[in-house]
Amino acid sequence: MKPVFRPIARNVVCAFALALAMPAFPLVVESAAAQQTPASEDAALTAFLDAEFEAWVKTQPQLATRLGRKDGGDKWNDPSEAAAAAQVKWRQDSVARMKVKFDRAKLSPEAQVNYDIWELEAERAAMQHANRIYRPPFYSRLYSAHSQLPDFLINTHTVADETDLKNYIARLRGMPAVLVVAIERTKASEAAGIRAPKFQVETIISGSEKLTSGAPFSDGPDAALWADVKAKTEALVSSGKLARADADGYLAEAHEAIVALKPAYDRIIAWARTSLPNAPSGKVGALTLPEGTTYYANELKLNTTTDYTAEQIHQIGLSEVARIEAEQDALARQAGFQDRSAYYAERARLYPPRPFDDAARKEYLDSANAFVKHTRSLLDPYFNTLPAYGIEVVREPAFSEVAGGAAHASAPSPDGKRPARTYVHLVGTVPDPAAKYTLMCHEAVPGHNMQGDIQVRQKSGPKFRAVTGYVAFGEGWALYAESLCKEMNAFPDIAADFMRLDAELFRAARLVVDTGLHAKGWTEDQAVEYMNTTGRQPIERSRSEIRRYITLPGQATGYKMGMLKIVELRQKAEKALGAKFDIKGFHDLLIASGSQPLSILERRVDDWIQRSRG
Repeated sequence: MKPVFRPIARNVVCAFALALAMPAFPLVVESAAAQQTPASEDAALTAFLDAEFEAWVKTQPQLATRLGRKDGGDKWNDPSEAAAAAQVKWRQDSVARMKVKFDRAKLSPEAQVNYDIWELEAERAAMQHANRIYRPPFYSRLYSAHSQLPDFLINTHTVADETDLKNYIARLRGMPAVLVVAIERTKASEAAGIRAPKFQVETIISGSEKLTSGAPFSDGPDAALWADVKAKTEALVSSGKLARADADGYLAEAHEAIVALKPAYDRIIAWARTSLPNAPSGKVGALTLPEGTTYYANELKLNTTTDYTAEQIHQIGLSEVARIEAEQDALARQAGFQDRSAYYAERARLYPPRPFDDAARKEYLDSANAFVKHTRSLLDPYFNTLPAYGIEVVREPAFSEVAGGAAHASAPSPDGKRPARTYVHLVGTVPDPAAKYTLMCHEAVPGHNMQGDIQVRQKSGPKFRAVTGYVAFGEGWALYAESLCKEMNAFPDIAADFMRLDAELFRAARLVVDTGLHAKGWTEDQAVEYMNTTGRQPIERSRSEIRRYITLPGQATGYKMGMLKIVELRQKAEKALGAKFDIKGFHDLLIASGSQPLSILERRVDDWIQRSRG
């Protein structure tokens, strides 16, 4: 069955930490009336959208920090319900203003894309707001408030000068108030029958205890935030940007602010321990929540940008699993083995389970960074637009690191001072070394880090496009990037290519387990068993992944559905253009203009095919 793609999607970022506080802004008035030509209309639309975007960024201090700006660098986003409602209204009002000022028919095709995405963002905001009760700040495995705030300070809040350091300390002081709102919102969800699973509540307790252990809270090694602010302050001193006496004063302020976090985290722990006896376990999918079927259907639509039902996605997953297993069998025979099971057994014999130690961590990071450097050297024949900034593979912070945890990527700052990063969990069991190549293709180059590098450097078009993202597009591209690495001859041997298929099998299995959990009533253990036996993931990673899907329904389905669409569009273009097909032009079309809904991507590919035919 061919996918039906609709222009509805969402950016999977934490709804809490990037909560959009949107007051009602006045109408943005331009200084001159636009002439009725596509070029001038396009320019006028860009100016309008840029002005709207600037008004938005002023209310989003964390986004401003991500963009490398200092505006509002001493504040957190407003996570309150009132702020969220105001954001939806502001977006709707902004679209209304746009429709009054601009006739879509008078815009060029590319400007129409910008017009449509801005309108789509308002629709998405309303849909996200409708599901907000299901997304309390402590519910998500990936985006829980207790760890996300310190993570932001450590990994996103760059301290390049004295102002940045002052802002860092101000944010430390502001954390308790944000965490109070987080508890209130979570309690409101609990009152509505939406409780975090038992495993997540336990993680909140252990994570909060870890964040408030050690200096300056007690004896022992420095706690994560204290170690970070000390390191960033000392870097200013060593670079001559801050006098020693001033640094000591700021460190005293930071020490006081961090110590003051203890009561806030104690309140989180107290709430979590009170909630623990009533926290669900076992069967914990969307079906167990009030109106969970509707909630899950909306999440599938938001994340896949399709009209597929849960049952259809489940069947696609089963079909993809069978296809990939057949390809693995063929590759195993090429390597001299009877079938994929025999090859898996040989890999397990060669690399039996062993725990990570410091030597294994160093080897992993060294080899992963070397491979990323290698893949960057192979890009020229496939892309016109290349990454320009630093890309590095680093270890996940200790307070959020878990055995089997999923790697993830962050984009660089627009000025490149903060490099793009891929974070990997280096606790638990050391994986098969052949698996790291595909992971780096997905997270780093030519996947997320490269995609983010290109997106934040966009100069043409409205500024908002540089920060707007869609799961099915972004993750679909990253999965496509895995197969592109094979095409680029980046993999060193058959084992690496076999593990590429292993990774694709894992993504296909996600379609099965996500829909199984949330639409078919599967228990956590049922899903873990399927991911372990069919998805071929180690048991600790299977457990970690399934717990992620439980607390983030539908998100994992966007990966494979997006990849399938991108592959379909490339095949369509190759068939239509034959010798005129330009792989560089196709890839630029996909990622050189920012993230986009799959329906708009398909429209742009169709237009590109027509232009390329001459």
